[in-house]
Amino acid sequence: MEEIAQLASTPLGGSSPPIDMSVYGLFMQADWVVKAVMIALLLASFWSWAIIFEKMIRLRALKRSAQTFEDTFWSGVSLEDLYDRVGAKPDDPMSSVFSAAMREWRRSVSKGLAASAAARAGLRQRIEQVMSVTIQREMEAIEKRLGFLATVGANATFVGLFGTVWGIMNSFGHIAMSKNTSLAVVAPGISEALFATAIGLVAAIPAAGAYNILSGQVQRYAVQLEAFAGEFITILSRQLEEQG
Repeated sequence: MEEIAQLASTPLGGSSPPIDMSVYGLFMQADWVVKAVMIALLLASFWSWAIIFEKMIRLRALKRSAQTFEDTFWSGVSLEDLYDRVGAKPDDPMSSVFSAAMREWRRSVSKGLAASAAARAGLRQRIEQVMSVTIQREMEAIEKRLGFLATVGANATFVGLFGTVWGIMNSFGHIAMSKNTSLAVVAPGISEALFATAIGLVAAIPAAGAYNILSGQVQRYAVQLEAFAGEFITILSRQLEEQG
């Protein structure tokens, strides 16, 4: 009777060590290719969040600086005084646009390059070109690393899917070698494989969403800079006509 009881208490197929189905356990049990995919996706996710927070903080600061500068610009202070206050090395893009235009204005006027109508027209074109180049340079700096968010948002899911396919292939290979199709044998490998897709989604969804939001904010800021440049060149053109 004791032998029968011992046989009844022994699991079918013999005893097997417990399988760790935790996140850490799934990672440690995964194939090296799947591990590499998981690590790459986690690093991409961490870097994406760093970019997201940096861009959010910077855009918020740029909006405050632009509002402060525009309030000062339209307060009635003279352009010369404002340029002297801003200096040659402004702290924000809108001040940089203003400073670049005023620098070209001062240089041309001091050399007498605005005496004739043709010279004034040329000066206007140079100022417009200077402001356009400055806006482009400043926007390139603001948009830096946004492309990484777009790349992660578009490709992280597929990278995770690659890890899943690879893990499932390994699982079927183990099933073929062991000739055991029980759920206890299949479940760990399938779970490890699906975990790679989950990490891919965790990396892709915030990156894609943040890219869309941040790109919209950057575009609106670019429109604000271009609008200021258009208003400023109108003021300078009026002053040139008065001097003529």
